[in-house]
Amino acid sequence: MKMTRGAAILLAGAGFVAGACVGPSGDRLVHRFGFPRAEAQGADQQPDPGLLALFSDVLERVQADYVEPVSERTLIDNALDGMLSGLDPHSGYLTEQQWRDMQVETSGRFGGIGLQVTGRDGLLEVVSPIDGTPAAKAGLRPGDLITAVNGKTIEGLSLSEAVAELRGPPDTALSVTVERSGKDQPLVFTLTRQIIHVDPVKSQLIGDAGVIRISEFTEQTNPGVHAAVRTLRAQAKGGLRGLVLDLRNDPGGLLEQAVAVANDFLDHGDIVSTRGRHPDDDDNFSARPGRDLAEGLPIVVLINNGTASASEIVAGALQDNHRALVLGTRSFGKGSVQTVIPLHGHGAMRLTTARYYTPDGHSIQDLGITPNVEVEATRAPVPHFGPEHEADLRRTLSNENPEQGAPAPAGGLPAAAREIPRLPPVGWPDYDAAKPATDFQLQQGLVLMRAMEAGRQAMSR
Repeated sequence: MKMTRGAAILLAGAGFVAGACVGPSGDRLVHRFGFPRAEAQGADQQPDPGLLALFSDVLERVQADYVEPVSERTLIDNALDGMLSGLDPHSGYLTEQQWRDMQVETSGRFGGIGLQVTGRDGLLEVVSPIDGTPAAKAGLRPGDLITAVNGKTIEGLSLSEAVAELRGPPDTALSVTVERSGKDQPLVFTLTRQIIHVDPVKSQLIGDAGVIRISEFTEQTNPGVHAAVRTLRAQAKGGLRGLVLDLRNDPGGLLEQAVAVANDFLDHGDIVSTRGRHPDDDDNFSARPGRDLAEGLPIVVLINNGTASASEIVAGALQDNHRALVLGTRSFGKGSVQTVIPLHGHGAMRLTTARYYTPDGHSIQDLGITPNVEVEATRAPVPHFGPEHEADLRRTLSNENPEQGAPAPAGGLPAAAREIPRLPPVGWPDYDAAKPATDFQLQQGLVLMRAMEAGRQAMSR
């Protein structure tokens, strides 16, 4: 998709990617989230002159008396970042350089170590390493807390400044100091920056089941899903019996890509709706008829607490439309949409502009998607330094109807679902990404998918 400098960008992502905001989006949102409406509102809601004078006084005093000279540009950038990042965990300011870096990333190719991160208490928390990148190969994990880069603490830096420490030219080395739950001493990882080629979709055929893993929602995600389904059908030689869509530890990304992927497996029904502060910000996205790539084959969606935002949209859409059953643990619960609005040569602002709702009208903000079948990855709870869900963050948006939640639909479960254990049996092997047989949630997803297909075949007789 082509993106122009004047375009506003709609995001449904949980964090930053190795130094820049996740994902691009389309030009069509300019008239809804761009400057014309904001300027019109400004005529009716003028800033308080006294507060503007206060800001000016502080700016002048810092420039005049700070122990070292500091540029007005630096002070304004800091003020803008503080203004926006103080609203909620997902709003923020991008300098002109950061905005250019983000535009480069829209192609899914950028320099760095391949981490999805978010801010927590002045440090960086790993949301997810991107598959196949230096960070993933080095062994960084979701929940790791980055405390220093190249031996220097990042405490006290803004989120964008801390992330910038991870950037650098390809083939340059850096060290990352990490606090990890269960470890008494900090861990130090040495990595080499690379040009990151993000391949957000991977697939494999396991017996008669196709497994599609989506690691994030970029411009390449929907084309990747189409290619994956074609490949799986060719590999199965007519014997494909169902799909497992793995959205675990997928922190989100592009709203329009989430809608497109959900539409890939739906031929009717709503996908997601967004509701903002103003009625003209509201929107509803529905499936177009005749586009179910799976052609009615059963689908199981895997989720966990690392499934956030755009990936929650897909899981909620397929679940509410009774197109798929969801297996795993409750998702992260990021139910807000951010718009990145260019500031005419002065960077861009990332602003939370709407909440999104599943087809049944549930806001998942703070609550997440509840699986139809709850299955844990391990027998023992995995400890986390940082928050496991959106509700654990500071300054997060509240759910407008917390008593409603986002319950899993009660009907449509095959009898075999009652036999699926919530925990792995004693002695289950440690998880090895290269060995699907060690992935307990995936194996139970395959059991559920085949039970769904058996029921479908019985109904067709």
